[in-house]
Amino acid sequence: MSTYTRFLYQLVFASKDHIPFLSSANQDILFAYIAGVLKNQSCHSYIVGGACNHIHIITHIHPTKCPAYLVKDIKEASHVMICRERKLFPDFPGWQVGYSGFTYHISSKNALINYVKNQAEHHKTVSFKDELISMLKEHGVDYKEEYLLI
Repeated sequence: MSTYTRFLYQLVFASKDHIPFLSSANQDILFAYIAGVLKNQSCHSYIVGGACNHIHIITHIHPTKCPAYLVKDIKEASHVMICRERKLFPDFPGWQVGYSGFTYHISSKNALINYVKNQAEHHKTVSFKDELISMLKEHGVDYKEEYLLI
């Protein structure tokens, strides 16, 4: 039998110390680059987006890929690209140490895509920390608040 899967993930990570570094001038370049990294890892990105200091990725992860290693590869590759294009990302401090990952039923795909598309509007009223806590609670993930924003 062959392997057939559809693992739908939302991966979320932020800049070190949550320093804003994304703008209308550079975010599409970074989002497209990350989508390319996913494609090179045999993953399908439905959308890569975010707000001034963090990234959301909605993706199908290939069954041979470990989410933690995938995020590590995304962070490393994008860090190199950002350093190469320093003029576009003058305020980038590096990536935070950790990440959050959540799985969803495929029927949630369109709602997740719309959620990521509306990040700029969403964060006019909700902080990244509050957003993250809400996602962690929704998925029943235990956390220590002092480690959320490291």
